[in-house]
Amino acid sequence: MIEVSILYPNSEGSRFDLDYYCTKHMPMSIRLLGEALRGVTVEQGLSGGLPGSKAAYVAIARLRFDSTEAFYAAFVPHAEVLQGDIQNYTDVEPVIQISDIKICR
Repeated sequence: MIEVSILYPNSEGSRFDLDYYCTKHMPMSIRLLGEALRGVTVEQGLSGGLPGSKAAYVAIARLRFDSTEAFYAAFVPHAEVLQGDIQNYTDVEPVIQISDIKICR
């Protein structure tokens, strides 16, 4: 199983509409990615490792798929719509990483 992590850096002066992201963008993403999507989480950054420190990311989405091939097969046909919606919730350039899950409880 793989996980696609989409990390939105917590940049000074940037805009991120978490309500839109959770109520509009992610439901649309879940619908479009269909049965290939095995699980999804959305996290809101609260702080860094030390009390009172700034979170490195304002939000993180994690999407699970059986394989990178399954991810690309589900994502590519909808890439234009999904990426086109980014402007509706943020001006932050996301960092994307695809990982092979080694331990999961």
